Amino acid sequence: MIEISERAQQHFLRLLSQQGIDGLGIRLRVTSPGTPAANCELEFCEPADLAGGEWTIECAGFDFHIDGDSASWLDQASIDFEPNATGGQLNIRAPKIKGDVPGVEAGLIERVRYVLEAEINPKLASHGGRVSLLEIDASGAVLLQFGGGCHGCGMVDVTLKQGVEKTLRERVPEVTSVRDATDHASGEKPYYGKAGGKSALA
Repeated sequence: MIEISERAQQHFLRLLSQQGIDGLGIRLRVTSPGTPAANCELEFCEPADLAGGEWTIECAGFDFHIDGDSASWLDQASIDFEPNATGGQLNIRAPKIKGDVPGVEAGLIERVRYVLEAEINPKLASHGGRVSLLEIDASGAVLLQFGGGCHGCGMVDVTLKQGVEKTLRERVPEVTSVRDATDHASGEKPYYGKAGGKSALA
């Protein structure tokens, strides 16, 4: 299921020995599996913390636990530790956790949502914003709702036209236009209070 290199095991053992807790192990879980936002999280784990559904790998001097619901997403995953001058870097490779990128056979809504979550929202997050899909009409017009720092932002029109619409039309050719359904007058914490500055996308 998952390969943990000898260097990674030694790294974990060093960390665990510094905690001074008998029976302490490491637990790995996947957050938001099957989505572009999927991520791996590692944490210390005492026997009493285990829920009972974990997969356990016996390593050199400690147990490595995999959250039961995460196990299927960690097929062909690997963990390695690369030493360097400042200490080292733990690398987790988990090629299946984000699921498959929707192909051309997938529905229009699924492909638009994927682009929003995989490409657009991570960039908008730098300004504390995000965008959600409301609907797509029969002509391919996409209706969006902006939130967070984009709600009421003075640069939202630039973000919409030069960032969101440009990206969506490049990635999903069936998209004909992109419209904003947000009531920006009610925005409480816009990133820019008036037009001026730099869009997170443009």
